[in-house]
Amino acid sequence: MGSLLKGVSGVHWKELHDARQSPAGDIPPLFSRIAYGGDDTAHMAIDELGDLICSLGFVVGEATAPTVPFLLELVGAPDVPCKAELMDLLESICQAEQWHSAAAASGWKNTSFQEQPAWEVAARAAVRAGRPIIEGLASSVRPEEAEAARSLLRTMDEVAPFPEL
Repeated sequence: MGSLLKGVSGVHWKELHDARQSPAGDIPPLFSRIAYGGDDTAHMAIDELGDLICSLGFVVGEATAPTVPFLLELVGAPDVPCKAELMDLLESICQAEQWHSAAAASGWKNTSFQEQPAWEVAARAAVRAGRPIIEGLASSVRPEEAEAARSLLRTMDEVAPFPEL
């Protein structure tokens, strides 16, 4: 994958499941398309990636948290297109709480919701770990990037912590 995204091959993507509960092996090629494919290709790849790691804009999967550091790497790289869209995706991940809501609605007794809330916790923590990168983009000369970064920072500050399970 070049000097960018070197760590992608170190993740066992086929052992993880995406937000649709399918094996996450389709994720790594999307990173390459975003990093090296040009504006139109990157835009389409971000849309596809969003469907895989934050389905419907609010449902994360097991593979979401491992994906976030690479999204942050792309956002922080100088020549990657569509940074505002990447930050919008990160914001959706940070706001995701579908699994927590479903588990709370079931009284936290439904055993089918044992792993999923932890996916949300890990994904949100991964987004928050990228705060220094996002803060750097909040003063970008590109207005769309600066606004997306400021919006993501606001979300990081406003989203309440998840309840203890």
